[in-house]
Amino acid sequence: MPQTLTIADIALRLALAVAAGFLIGFNRSAHEHPAGLRTTLLVCVAAAVAMIQANILLVATQNQEGHTITLDLMRLPLGILTGVGFIGGGAILRRDGLVQGVTTAATLWLVTVIGLCFGGGQNGLGAAATAIGFLTLWALKWAEPLMLRSRHGTLTVETSAGGPDAVAIESLVRTVGFAIDMRTFSKKPQDGSSSCRLRLHYVLSRKRDRPRELLDEMLRVPGVSRAEWDDSNLP
Repeated sequence: MPQTLTIADIALRLALAVAAGFLIGFNRSAHEHPAGLRTTLLVCVAAAVAMIQANILLVATQNQEGHTITLDLMRLPLGILTGVGFIGGGAILRRDGLVQGVTTAATLWLVTVIGLCFGGGQNGLGAAATAIGFLTLWALKWAEPLMLRSRHGTLTVETSAGGPDAVAIESLVRTVGFAIDMRTFSKKPQDGSSSCRLRLHYVLSRKRDRPRELLDEMLRVPGVSRAEWDDSNLP
């Protein structure tokens, strides 16, 4: 960080912070995600202003010999990062077994660091971080559907007397394309009915509803009285 700042230096840093916040926030708003244009722009500029203030105070804390008085000015930007961490944590939600908002929190963290870079005068580093962040949010969004993603769920099957046993049910599950992680099996001696509970994992498909296909196949088996799929409490 330079010892003294001119109006031109401050204007350049703020302009770069605005541009970075706008670029990343525009991508978020275009896809209707949380932490859109206004949020990312304000966070980035706030971080830049905090760093500029620390730079200005650095000059004001020197004594006559030019030595800096013992004063940890970096607590200001570090406090900014801590505060943004709380905001990002509030954006993360767990709903229907899925964790949402992690990208939003990471975006807020990124634009804060970018703002600190521009506010501290590390314009090249801030520009590189902006480019990497924009490419990550824009380009990788198109690549994510091509990646193989694993999902988990629990299949519960109830059978009547004379229905398929656990071995037959597991064989059908594997045939449809599911892998078995855990299994429990129970049988009622009164009427001979049984219940089988399997924890499964599978590769997610954008074109097929594989759990529904599994339930349809299971209900076609003679002797199966009930089949249920649950993924609400599994990662």
